[in-house]
Amino acid sequence: MFERGTIHDILGDLVVYRNLEPADERLRSPQLPPLPPPQSWGGKRGGVPRKAEPAYAQAVLRILGQAQALRSDQRLQRLIYIGDTAMNDGQAIRNLGQHLPVYGFIGHERLEESKRIEIEDGIMLANRWAALVDFVHFLQGEGFAFDEATAVLVDLDKTAFGARGRNSQAIDAARVEAVRRTVEEVLGANFNEAEFRVAYDELNQPPYHPFTADNQDYLAYICLMVGGGVYDFSQLLTDLEARRLSSFAQFVEACAERPIGDELAPVHREVYTNFRRGDPTPFKSFRYREYEETVRRMDCLPDDAGEEKVLAEEIVITREVAEVCRFLKGKGVLLFGLTDKPDESSTPRPELAQKGYLPLHRVTMKVVGNSILRVEACPEPSRRVGS
Repeated sequence: MFERGTIHDILGDLVVYRNLEPADERLRSPQLPPLPPPQSWGGKRGGVPRKAEPAYAQAVLRILGQAQALRSDQRLQRLIYIGDTAMNDGQAIRNLGQHLPVYGFIGHERLEESKRIEIEDGIMLANRWAALVDFVHFLQGEGFAFDEATAVLVDLDKTAFGARGRNSQAIDAARVEAVRRTVEEVLGANFNEAEFRVAYDELNQPPYHPFTADNQDYLAYICLMVGGGVYDFSQLLTDLEARRLSSFAQFVEACAERPIGDELAPVHREVYTNFRRGDPTPFKSFRYREYEETVRRMDCLPDDAGEEKVLAEEIVITREVAEVCRFLKGKGVLLFGLTDKPDESSTPRPELAQKGYLPLHRVTMKVVGNSILRVEACPEPSRRVGS
């Protein structure tokens, strides 16, 4: 039998998705200083800041201050960050470190390699999620205090659930299927799945990130314009190689100047309008489908499916992350979840909410991973950092 639970069991509603709007209504209490609207946080292009931007760190700290005020008169003095990407999460850690002492853990399961742990500038990079126990031991050896003046920031997508390298392929599969469904539904009989996969698989690679900004909204729109014949794929690759085209902004403007059929026009207007006003999630109709595909992959298999099949096909809670969070919570640490995953693909739109659909952090999932409960036996720190 698999253990089951929710992220809410661990973090409550103290989470924010991409729009930096806290799920916990208590943070909007009139007894607390009002939070500015997300668009005023100072992100690039005038929108909500993304995780790697300095303004994101400032926004998160402001929200953390609200959460801390709900439970203590003591100000936060130090932070812990648990994530899965050396680039985005690593930069977020460094930005937070400009304001408070912070230590970070970046996990990425690579079982084909020998266990490896590297520590640089207070950030531990590990190729095992079970190395979280080593991270706790490291913090205690550094004298880092686990108490009410400490907060732990937990990345949700591919960390708390869908652990990178172990279970992240299930999250990716949900996203790819959402793109495929979107393109198919718009193009109808003109949809060619083989051509779609060629375009998507080629452009969904790091060398094209300067063009796509590693943004799935952009990639879904590009595949749609290619599949609909607005921009020939071979010509697109030629233009990218010749650097006649280098950014999504150039691509969307180029499409706006070309003939667009009636079936594509509404989607183009949606993306074009939202992009022009600085919305980092311009293709919302695609993201709604991504939410549905993601939820469809949570606790969908029977217990006798076995762990290997569950990890391959379902999105599950990462046991190591859950156990460390419970350990830290028992020490009085404030727990808070964050992710750059769009709200539109993380929370149900009203018509689905009325049918009982829930935000991702409240959806039941299986809990899979290695038990590292021996963290309970860790010695108390001999000196304190950031106090």
